[in-house]
Amino acid sequence: MRVLSKISWVAFMLPLLIWSCAPMDQPTIIPQTGSTLVSPAAGSSLVLLEASKGDSISFQVTPPDFGVPGAVEITYKLEMAKAGTNFAKVVALGTSKSPIIKVKTEDLNGKLLAEGLEAGKSAAVEFRVTTSINRSLSDLVGAASNLNVTPYLATVVLPSLRVPGDYQGWNPGNNSTIIYSANSDNIYEGFVHILSGSGEFKFITGPEWDKYPDYGTDAAPGKLIQKGGNIKIPGDFGTHRVKANLSALTYELVRIGVWGIIGDAVNGWDTEVPMNFNRDQNILTIDYALKVGKMKFRTNTWDNNYGLGSAPGEASAGGPDIPIAEAGNYTITLDFKTPGKVLYSITKK
Repeated sequence: MRVLSKISWVAFMLPLLIWSCAPMDQPTIIPQTGSTLVSPAAGSSLVLLEASKGDSISFQVTPPDFGVPGAVEITYKLEMAKAGTNFAKVVALGTSKSPIIKVKTEDLNGKLLAEGLEAGKSAAVEFRVTTSINRSLSDLVGAASNLNVTPYLATVVLPSLRVPGDYQGWNPGNNSTIIYSANSDNIYEGFVHILSGSGEFKFITGPEWDKYPDYGTDAAPGKLIQKGGNIKIPGDFGTHRVKANLSALTYELVRIGVWGIIGDAVNGWDTEVPMNFNRDQNILTIDYALKVGKMKFRTNTWDNNYGLGSAPGEASAGGPDIPIAEAGNYTITLDFKTPGKVLYSITKK
């Protein structure tokens, strides 16, 4: 038998050792580039005029590069947010199959006002473009561009969804029991005060049964279906935050609790006196003999309480105590109907 020398053995094994130590193939990294805004140019000013409310503003963007060969179908989505918020709340403006996205002046103006921009004053707003293609790849989010935008004074009319139920007499024509889509994106959110009855309700898009589409529960929890069954609160009575997504056909319910008044102007700071529900006005109300002192609105926990807000008649979460300067009989109301605000009144009889 032939015996390999040490040198021959090393010469034989070395290529094998080198091969075994070679790195495994690494996944290929595909460079991708998102779309960015070209016009209006970053840093420029955009002044909206009521006289042009029916016109469209053209936002021109660069095409994205998804790093894939061949022709692809691109969908461009223009989005905006308040400057400095890092798009914590995304406001959708429009979509297009081309790199020019047209947005109606009145639509943009309404969404700017809904985000709290003041009419007639320039404010920084961030715009970005999210793109997708007809391939199984993730969306690309382009870099944001700042524009200085000035909206004009107008009444903001938000899309609405009616919430008739046993709590308000199953009346779809009640113009107070309505929730709104703050971003005009088919997602509606608001509050329902269910303090008695069966706890059942539905959603409807107009003021008459059988004339407008209505939505109720499907067999699966949290799912909606047109002409579905009555939705029922899952637990105790109280104010519930409700959200309905008519695009995804889903709904959510979160119980807040039973609101009441509390404080040394009422009967002490330990237990609140529950408020009643006025179904016609969709407000919480109570008639009560108040003392000189202070009060707040609260559920059975301090996690949910309202006090003085920044404007008269406006309450703020966890705000300062509300002073009562004169003893007497008062009518007190708490109103959750206005999107983004909680209003109250304390009126001496």
